[in-house]
Amino acid sequence: MKFDILTLFPGMFLTPFDESIIKRAKDKQLIDISLHNIRDWAIDRHQTADDSPYGGGAGMVMKVEPLAACIESVKSFHPDSTILLTSPHGRRLTHRVAVELAKKSGLIIVCGRYEGIDERIRSLYAEDDISLGDFVLSGGEIAAMAIVDTVTRLIPGVLGSCESAETDSFGDGLLEYPHYTRPPEFKGLAVPEQLLSGNHELIRRWRRKESLRKTMHLRPDLFSYVKLTREDKKFLTEIELEESNGN
Repeated sequence: MKFDILTLFPGMFLTPFDESIIKRAKDKQLIDISLHNIRDWAIDRHQTADDSPYGGGAGMVMKVEPLAACIESVKSFHPDSTILLTSPHGRRLTHRVAVELAKKSGLIIVCGRYEGIDERIRSLYAEDDISLGDFVLSGGEIAAMAIVDTVTRLIPGVLGSCESAETDSFGDGLLEYPHYTRPPEFKGLAVPEQLLSGNHELIRRWRRKESLRKTMHLRPDLFSYVKLTREDKKFLTEIELEESNGN
């Protein structure tokens, strides 16, 4: 998959994209990431990429000319890629959205800065608009990193045999079950005996039940998106009985 990132601060991406899963995916040539400095398309010798807003007000706005020229240049080389803006106006980045984006042939991610971008960019070029949540970042670079990371994990062949996007939180609509590793006891807290049993069916049932328990406590809203099985409903009944009895 091809990622093109349009930014005023390309240096922010150098270390994050040269570590861990992203680096491995690049090395396997499963993804390709290109950084494009929007200032390179500025039309004056000072490489001006922002200006004061019409109508007054605090802050600066990203200029339309260099950003439009940058988008058009990148799009000409990758016409099948989807142009995506990072902004608080966008739809929330969720697992479902990431799955949708992972099916694209490529993403051209535009990183907003300052008070935002000239609205004509959205009108003329934007095909999607993504937000990380109801808060404000200094710019879209961190959002772009999050998009690349979460989408890359879903590309076949990226994760190794010991890793799985399917069992991650939200992979099946629920929060993920708790994890444990050695030692079997730490400061009086023991690993659940089911995980030490070697019984794969017992382990599977424990993990599913604890996934349901965690979702019930932390994100009950997720149940409205999940089709519960007969076994799930039985587990939920057991959980309610256990907790009403103080277990």
